[in-house]
Amino acid sequence: MKVLVLNCGSSSIKYQFIDTAAQSALAKGMVERIGMSSAILTHQPLDKEKIKIVGEILDHSIAIEYVIAVLLSPNHGVIKDKSEIDAVGHRVVHGGETFSGSVLITDQVMKALKDNIELAPLHNPPNIKGIQATKEHLPETPQVGVFDTSFHIKMPPQAFLYGIPYELYKKYKIRRYGFHGTSHRFVSQRAGIMFGKPFQELKIITAHLGNGCSMAAVDHGHSIDTTMGFTPLEGLIMGTRSGDMDPSVILYIMAKEGLSLSEANTLLNKHSGLIGISGESSDMREIEEAIAEGHKKAKYAFDVFTYRIKKYVGSYAAAMGGLDALVFTGGIGENSINVRKEVCRDMGFLGIKIDQTKNENVKGETDISASDSKVKVLRIPTNEELVIALDTQQIVSEELTSARAASSH
Repeated sequence: MKVLVLNCGSSSIKYQFIDTAAQSALAKGMVERIGMSSAILTHQPLDKEKIKIVGEILDHSIAIEYVIAVLLSPNHGVIKDKSEIDAVGHRVVHGGETFSGSVLITDQVMKALKDNIELAPLHNPPNIKGIQATKEHLPETPQVGVFDTSFHIKMPPQAFLYGIPYELYKKYKIRRYGFHGTSHRFVSQRAGIMFGKPFQELKIITAHLGNGCSMAAVDHGHSIDTTMGFTPLEGLIMGTRSGDMDPSVILYIMAKEGLSLSEANTLLNKHSGLIGISGESSDMREIEEAIAEGHKKAKYAFDVFTYRIKKYVGSYAAAMGGLDALVFTGGIGENSINVRKEVCRDMGFLGIKIDQTKNENVKGETDISASDSKVKVLRIPTNEELVIALDTQQIVSEELTSARAASSH
């Protein structure tokens, strides 16, 4: 099956056109600056040169029209007719408590997505726009929603409830949801393959470390806890997000600085984390460069970042009653030798030891464990788009099978 995978943001759309049989992208790209006259479409067909198209792309409908057109392009495309797009899979950030897995997009699903806008006001609206625009241009093509939250939705109450009046959870659905679910699911499954066992038989901690960061405790195939919470702000410190903190801190800052709710939200989400502590950058590569040049605040940022990860490794190992594998993924997890080294330093008491030569020479899926490490330490590149494509194939295939069975009766 050939699946167009879309990740629609407020002013951008990332896409991959994936052949699920080969599990490879025939083309990938991104539309940026939607709503502006100088919008940019970057398109990379498999085994061909990357191209850039600059033009006026005023909304998501026009953006998706551009994407379909470039896939059909005689010079840069990979298909000859729209009908070769068998299905469309959408990354949808928030499914609330409604969705425990990926679903075929129907009118009822669209209503539920709109009902969940309050839980993800920045992300769900552009996700919905992408679905509506796709239906406009590919009206007969099945669409599937794959949710960031669904892998975590079966967490037990002791993991998802907050210490607030229970009535507020019931009334407003205030609970830990978690995000990056497709990534945590993919790399924990790959860890099982590297281990030579089904991941349903293992206790795995997955660390998705990028500009946004989260960790998950995956116990016998299920996420039983995760660091992000009601929003993606909780947990680890990130590129620009604060992560865990005393809630009173922001109330204190608001009073002292005279901040509005909107300004406080911006402070915590856009000006905190690595950029906030270091004053240098939200990019770990630049943080490490600044440390090498002797910047003290950059070192503080790095140390807080890795210390927080280390603490969660310990707490999740305790929550699961043991640990078989620790997985690093995401831009930082896959590429920062120093982050992996520091997180695993002095962790022998938990059975975690890395081979520094292996750690410095990673490529693809790599086991960087020391020979006497009781816990496998793995570097696994994530592939959320492939997860979305494979889920889409499965849902659409099941729907076709059901439809044929119904018509035969």
